[in-house]
Amino acid sequence: MIQRLALFLLMSLSATASQAEYWPQSQWHAAPATSSAALQALEGYAFAPRDEATREGVRTDALLVVRDGQLVYERYAGVTTANTPHLTWSVSKSVLATLLGVAFGEGRFDLQDPVAQFYLPFKAHPQVRLEDLLHWASGLDWQESYEYAPLNSSVVAMLYTRGRQDMARFAADHGTAWAPGTAWRYSSGDSTVLAAALKTMVGAQAYADYPWTALFEPLGIDSAVWETDASGTFVGSSYLYMSARDLARVGLLMQRSGRWQDRQLVPRAWVDFLLTPFAGRNADAGNEAIGGHWWLNRTVTGAPGPWPQAPADTFAGLGHWGQGVYVIPSAGLVIVRYGDDRDGGFSHDRLLQLTLAAFAAQARP
Repeated sequence: MIQRLALFLLMSLSATASQAEYWPQSQWHAAPATSSAALQALEGYAFAPRDEATREGVRTDALLVVRDGQLVYERYAGVTTANTPHLTWSVSKSVLATLLGVAFGEGRFDLQDPVAQFYLPFKAHPQVRLEDLLHWASGLDWQESYEYAPLNSSVVAMLYTRGRQDMARFAADHGTAWAPGTAWRYSSGDSTVLAAALKTMVGAQAYADYPWTALFEPLGIDSAVWETDASGTFVGSSYLYMSARDLARVGLLMQRSGRWQDRQLVPRAWVDFLLTPFAGRNADAGNEAIGGHWWLNRTVTGAPGPWPQAPADTFAGLGHWGQGVYVIPSAGLVIVRYGDDRDGGFSHDRLLQLTLAAFAAQARP
């Protein structure tokens, strides 16, 4: 009888250990993966020698993989280290959407609220709702063409020339191209207006610290730097800096449906909204699929997503020149990749394929 009881207790403890849920504290719990041919293939792609003269080869500054809450792989290159707050570029948009989820849970706004309720310059666009901005579906005549067509680029003008003093106001001054909520076009202007609306939602006094008090500090993030424009509005589209380890915390929060340890930091309903495909058309006729400021690998029609080598539940925050935080719930993976791929040779799909091959099939704790 005593032996049977001891065996039962041992089996119970083993089951509990196998179901342990790992969360990072001041540091991540590390369980480094062993070398394998698949891991070598991933490194061969991500960290291939780059010829700067011909601009051939992928330049990765950081690659980090978390599986089931444990840090299983990280590697850095150049001047980037585990402590470097790296420019995330437009991953800032996805972090902003996650931050807005905290404000949503505090009852500060509803998705159907008009933007003008929180940002007065948008009174020229009274039909645009906060939900439309989160879908990049404001309908504003915005051109996101970057340095490849700088004279026609709304975002270059917003960040560096005519709009840099008050970026949200610059976006609000754009005309209308189509009815809001009917079609989406990727827009740093929509994202920056959201950052300006947040100021009214939480109050001017709390605004400067709100990303930290509401999101970063609860997650244990201590590397974040978020620039503001001259008007004091966070550049919600572009200028968040964060270490790879800290960005992975945002990914883990999203993987676990807004829950952080025993606290529902972001309402699950908000995460579900962010990860629900937008039903409107893509104004630029691309094959990308979006939710609320997060990129999705599934569409509202069920058609294949943009990364065929990855599971349909994959989603990501993506930034210019190859920045990314990728979340694959079915594989228990969060992947952070920083780089400088100005020649467009980097493939999200290839990175996901190789990372899945290296890590998804390995035994999970």
